[in-house]
Amino acid sequence: MTRVLVSGGTGFVGRFIVEHLLASGYKLTVGGRTPPPASFFSGPVVFIPLCLDPDRNQIAAFDDVYCFVHAAFDHIEGRYRGGEGDDPLGFRRSNLDGSVRLFEEARTAGVRRSVFLSSRAVYGRTSSPVLDEATKPEPDTLYGEVKLAAENALKSLTTPGFITASLRVTGVYGPAGHGRHHKWSGLFADYLDGRPVSPRIGTEVHGDDVAQAVRLLLETDAAKVSGMVFNVSDVLTDNREILAVLQSAIGCPHALPPTADPNGFKEMSTDRLRALGWAPGGSHRLAATIRELAEGVR
Repeated sequence: MTRVLVSGGTGFVGRFIVEHLLASGYKLTVGGRTPPPASFFSGPVVFIPLCLDPDRNQIAAFDDVYCFVHAAFDHIEGRYRGGEGDDPLGFRRSNLDGSVRLFEEARTAGVRRSVFLSSRAVYGRTSSPVLDEATKPEPDTLYGEVKLAAENALKSLTTPGFITASLRVTGVYGPAGHGRHHKWSGLFADYLDGRPVSPRIGTEVHGDDVAQAVRLLLETDAAKVSGMVFNVSDVLTDNREILAVLQSAIGCPHALPPTADPNGFKEMSTDRLRALGWAPGGSHRLAATIRELAEGVR
């Protein structure tokens, strides 16, 4: 069985990747700052300490590793605008220089494929009418700048023996795992307590659909993926639609927020990823997941 190292594997998105790859028959090594609880994953994983430190030699982490999925990123949770807090230099040093050091060590150690979890944030406020992979990125946040720079650094390391690709991921939703809060827990609480909820629109993708995209990049013929970027996005939704499903599931009497204005919001094209066979769950999975999350607030 192929061994995959997932950095940030205990994080919100990383856990989906680990679980999906376990279910697909891979052997998993999880890299992070602290080991997970014994029951955190549904199957056996190897944990190794791993951090985003450009001065630390961590090449031993890649022993017996065939693929590296880099899902670790050090920022204020849930934010990319302002996610650096009050330390932009440290943010850049960790997330760019630290990531590049890991990419270089992976290649030196003989890892054959590396997938980087990038972000929709690389596009910024581009004037382009469509967001596909040919759109020129114009990041307007430090988060987006660093993600784009890491994409480019990984691509520059590509060789026939070191296959690389990046996934530009939009908002990720889904169950957060035992003892953790899902991304809409605050939204649910505000609505259920009768507090006002502002209209908000955005694109979402289930964490397991992100993991499916990762697996495709690990398994697809190198000529179709190496050195490339792929958009990962599924449904356009807003707070009203999300809360309408919650309302129906639990019978809450509170009024729903207004429908958000979709004008000016740009969805990402995912044709390139779908051509590889990617098939996300769409609106059906979104609604089913909200109903699943609603079970925790009854």
